[in-house]
Amino acid sequence: MQANQRFYDFEEDFRDPFSRDRDRVLHCSSFRRLEYKTQVFLNHEGDYFRTRLTHSLEVSQVARTMSRMLNLNETLAEVIALSHDLGHTPFGHVGGDELDKQLKLDGNTLGFEHNFQSFRVLTKLEKRYKDFDGLNLTFATLEGVLKHSYPYEKPFLKGLDLEFHLDKHPSLEAMVVDHADEIAYTSHDIDDGIKYGLITFNDLLQDTLCLRVDAMVQKEGVQRGEKLYRHRFVAGLIKILVEDFISHSKEGAKKYQKEMPISSTLDANLKLPLGFSKEMATELKTLKKLLFVKLYKHEKIARKMHAGKQCIKGLYGAFREDTDLLPPAQKELFLVRKEQRVIADYIASMTDRYAMKTYHEIYGLSL
Repeated sequence: MQANQRFYDFEEDFRDPFSRDRDRVLHCSSFRRLEYKTQVFLNHEGDYFRTRLTHSLEVSQVARTMSRMLNLNETLAEVIALSHDLGHTPFGHVGGDELDKQLKLDGNTLGFEHNFQSFRVLTKLEKRYKDFDGLNLTFATLEGVLKHSYPYEKPFLKGLDLEFHLDKHPSLEAMVVDHADEIAYTSHDIDDGIKYGLITFNDLLQDTLCLRVDAMVQKEGVQRGEKLYRHRFVAGLIKILVEDFISHSKEGAKKYQKEMPISSTLDANLKLPLGFSKEMATELKTLKKLLFVKLYKHEKIARKMHAGKQCIKGLYGAFREDTDLLPPAQKELFLVRKEQRVIADYIASMTDRYAMKTYHEIYGLSL
């Protein structure tokens, strides 16, 4: 896999290619809008809770640490992490699921998939150059955003396979980001869930991995019930997961670094060289099941997410019924893209509060 950009634009400057990628992502509109997009808790619930922006920053921090410890390219991991959620709709995963549903009900068999939408944001929807669309990022960055850890063979990606070898695993740095994402959202969802009162430590301490973290925190001299306990617990969980990943991935990283150049793809039939130990993977899976039942399915979250789904559904239906409800810039895109996709792109780009404001303006109702 090449590290070059897809288009030539100007002479290389004092930065390496992945540093240029990172800077272009940080300065784009889609990255700024992540500040007001839901991670798990709706943004307007309070200033404390994570958003897609703070989540992306936390993933980037964890990914940089793990890449550095494995002697991988830290900057490549950083830019993949900062870019990986750019395609998410308002209202988290339920928003994307609802937009996918509406597109398919409308006869669009491609639907909506957030990995590919992030790729489209970076290659088509952001406009920063006169002669071509997108941010002109390197192949390695785009591949990491598209694939995460695994091959990404989709019937609607005609033509891309020649560039991105969709039948292969992505770079080691992309795999690091995939696991950093899991570490970040598991730990900070616990932090937010405890803060919001949707889950308790009594719930968590039924779990084997959480009991290990608890023992670590108490060894520090911080007892359950102390104000500091939640912070130390979350930090301890991240520490245990990161240390296990680094320890279990060192040999795999070393082996493939010797055999392959930076950002190379791996054959799909090969076992992933990076990852958690078998025991840790099992424990983490069990913890995530507990969070699914106790936290993500909590009625307070379910009600807010249901409202978000209705917002997405209502916006898609309204725009399809009357395209004059769309801004002029969106209607102009009908000349070059299908109407369904233009509407989906517009909705996906919205922040939570803008989506709700637009819904209210159209229907005269408050969600």
